[in-house]
Amino acid sequence: MQTDKIILGIDPGTTIMGYGLIHVKGKKMELINMGVLHLAKLGSHELKLKRIFERTLQLVDEYKPDEFAVEAPFFGKNVQSMLKLGRAQGVAMSAALYRDIPIFEYAPKKIKMAITGQGNSSKEQVAAMLKSILNIMEMPKHLDASDGLAAAVCHHFQRSPGQGGGKSYTGWGSFLKDNPDKLK
Repeated sequence: MQTDKIILGIDPGTTIMGYGLIHVKGKKMELINMGVLHLAKLGSHELKLKRIFERTLQLVDEYKPDEFAVEAPFFGKNVQSMLKLGRAQGVAMSAALYRDIPIFEYAPKKIKMAITGQGNSSKEQVAAMLKSILNIMEMPKHLDASDGLAAAVCHHFQRSPGQGGGKSYTGWGSFLKDNPDKLK
């Protein structure tokens, strides 16, 4: 298993796309960058998809991630919204595939569970936990950025022995008992 890698996480969206990058060195995880791509002012869905592809490809070319983690669209009542979100996810995935980066997809509840220990956590709770885990001084204005970052951190926890990939925990408390250095 690779112990030095960069993971790009994406929270796809057609109004705002969030992204986060982490650098994993052994057992240490550091924030590289996080942010959002604003898409609301673009006139058509096709232009939004083009911009998602371009920005994701820019992130891939700039940071050279080893792995790509993306939040899966959740099932909602509005089929049209879900279809548009699925297209946005597919376009972001295509940019990673274009550069031969392996893709890993996680359900929103799985990401929340990996970060907070609760599958129904709010965006604010996820952001607060990421702030603590990664020692982030100030979180961004848009929580879509922390959602993209959460996908990357979730992927790291799922793929790392002793960090959710090799051992399962019954909750955040049992994780902290085995990993007291994660709480500051």
